[in-house]
Amino acid sequence: MGGLGIDIGTTNTVVGTPDDGIVLNEPSFMLVRSKDPNRALAIGGDAHDLVGRTPEGISSVRPMRDGVIADLDSARAFVTAVIRRVAPRGRYGVRPRGVVAVPVGATTLERRALVEVAHEAGMRKVALVPVPVAGALGSGMNPLEPRAHMVVDIGGGTSEITAFCYGGILSHRSCRLAGDELTSALYHYLRDEHRIIVGELTAERAKIGIPDNSEGQTMTVEGRDAVSGRARMVQLRAEEIAEALRPTATGIVQTLSACLEDLPPQAVGDVMSEGVLGIGGGTLLRGMSQMLEESLGIGVKLAERPVTCVAEGTAACLNHPEVVAAYS
Repeated sequence: MGGLGIDIGTTNTVVGTPDDGIVLNEPSFMLVRSKDPNRALAIGGDAHDLVGRTPEGISSVRPMRDGVIADLDSARAFVTAVIRRVAPRGRYGVRPRGVVAVPVGATTLERRALVEVAHEAGMRKVALVPVPVAGALGSGMNPLEPRAHMVVDIGGGTSEITAFCYGGILSHRSCRLAGDELTSALYHYLRDEHRIIVGELTAERAKIGIPDNSEGQTMTVEGRDAVSGRARMVQLRAEEIAEALRPTATGIVQTLSACLEDLPPQAVGDVMSEGVLGIGGGTLLRGMSQMLEESLGIGVKLAERPVTCVAEGTAACLNHPEVVAAYS
C-alpha cells in the first residue's frame, strides 16, 4: 500500500515509504523571506547550512519546537515543501496517505494541529502513531505482543521514556530537556569558561563531534573572543565536553528514570530481560547510554538506526493499520 511515513522532529525530518525505504532525512529548518514568511525558499540541509549567516531580509525558521508544531503557518509551508520533494508529480498518489509520528506527551490540541497541517500540505487519511511505538516497530519489535517493551527517545526538543504492551501505554515520562538544551549548555560553557562565543552550528558540531570511545581525543572550536571581539580557536578534550554536558544530561536521565515507578512488577521483569531500546540522536551522545543504564538499573541497547527508525516504523504502519488502531 502506498503512502508516506513521516517523523517531523525538532532537529530532523525523516520520511519513508513501505517500498522505497527512507526517501528524505534532512534537518528541520526552513528559509523564508521576511516579506513572505509562509513560503519556503529552501528546506533541510540547504537551510540548516545558513543558520547564523542569513542575509538581511531572509531568516531561518524551525517549524517544530519540543517535538510539536511551533507555528501553524511555517509548519504548513515546511511540510508542503517536504511532500513536494519526496513525492513529485503525485508519485505516491495525488494526495498520499500518511502516518505521522507524534510524542506520547503531546496534547490533544498539538495532535490536532499536526493532522491539520498534514491535510493542508496535501496528504489524506492522516493517522498519528506514538514516536516510541513507531521506533520499536522500525527496529523489529512487535508493539502488539503481550510482552512489555520500554523505549527511551532523546530527540532535539523532548526526551521521553515509554513502556507499552499489547496495544496500550503502561507508563510514560517526558521532559523538555533534550538535544537543544545540551547544545545550549555547551554554548554557555564555552562562553563562561573559555571566553569564546560560538555559533549554534559550531556548538552542535562540538556536542556530537567526538565518538563515545575516544578517550583523549580533542577537537578545534572556532568563534569570537568574548573580550576582544577577535577570531579565536580553542581545543576541547572529549572529557571536557562530556563534563560540560553532564549537568543537563543528568537532569534528563533523572526525569526519565522515574518511569519505572509506574511500571507493574511483571512488566519490569519483561524489560529487564529484554533491555531498554534507545532511539533518537541524543542517545548517541558520549556517555548517555551508560548514564541511562546506571540510573535505570537496566541494560540499554541502541537501535541500529536510531535517527531513522521512527520514520521506518511509521512507513511500516501503512501496511499494519492494526498498530495505528491500537495506539491512536
